[in-house]
Amino acid sequence: MNRRGKALLVLALVAVVGMAFRVSWNALRDVAKAIGADGTAATLYPFVVDGLMALALVAALVLTGDARRFALRVLAAYTAASLVLNYVHGLVPALHSKQIEWMRLAEWDPANWALVLLATSLPVGSIYFGSDLVAKVLHHRPEPVDAGPCGERADGPAQQPHTLDTVEVDREPVPAPDTPHVLVRQALPQLTAYADGERAESPHTPHAVTAQPAHADETAGQEDVFEEAELERLRQEARRTYAESVQAARPLSARALGEAYGMSESWGRKQILAARDDSDRPRLTAVPAGTG
Repeated sequence: MNRRGKALLVLALVAVVGMAFRVSWNALRDVAKAIGADGTAATLYPFVVDGLMALALVAALVLTGDARRFALRVLAAYTAASLVLNYVHGLVPALHSKQIEWMRLAEWDPANWALVLLATSLPVGSIYFGSDLVAKVLHHRPEPVDAGPCGERADGPAQQPHTLDTVEVDREPVPAPDTPHVLVRQALPQLTAYADGERAESPHTPHAVTAQPAHADETAGQEDVFEEAELERLRQEARRTYAESVQAARPLSARALGEAYGMSESWGRKQILAARDDSDRPRLTAVPAGTG
């Protein structure tokens, strides 16, 4: 629907609500006079009841969650109360006279007491519920919409990173896993060996140094050296994984490589650049002595 159609729809709604309020205003004013309100109070009484209904409707359109359900309950309660008072106005002929003074709203005493209690409690309820609704609207903060990568919505399907179809292990092709995390667990089992406090042996990784009793500064220095060695080992493993993916003609993206090792996309991009530099670097071969 275009903007003009929406504007016409809103204007039509305002007109219908205005006419409905005029009809309800007559009944609520007469009921207010019947329970002892003076002329000014009886004139303002319909604005108290039907006005809070309009306020609750606007609050329900703005609020969300529990606050919205609360606004809808207030709207339903005051709608029912206004309907009851309009119904009583139609049943009691004496309320239609021009000179209305204090009178009974029903012949049966319990029904009369209930109707008087309802009519007199609506203004007090309007003060309480109206203040609460306004406070909820003023303190309401719309929930931010999470955006996915490349401007995509978070609730939309995310594009899966490229994975290897085959991984070389002992020069034998093995079906590639579904996700990079499974790839790491299959091709690099030493990554999970730290769960039990043990470090898997690998010819590409530095050997752990046996801890010796030392002072706090020496211990901190050894921990820094060990952490740096672990980071370097992780970088070498990532570069080797990327090289294997290139050999399989399905190179991993920087994002997929970073997620596979629990790192960021920029970290994966650095390892890819380093792996490419290593592959482009000329390799030197030893020439036996005495060869012409």
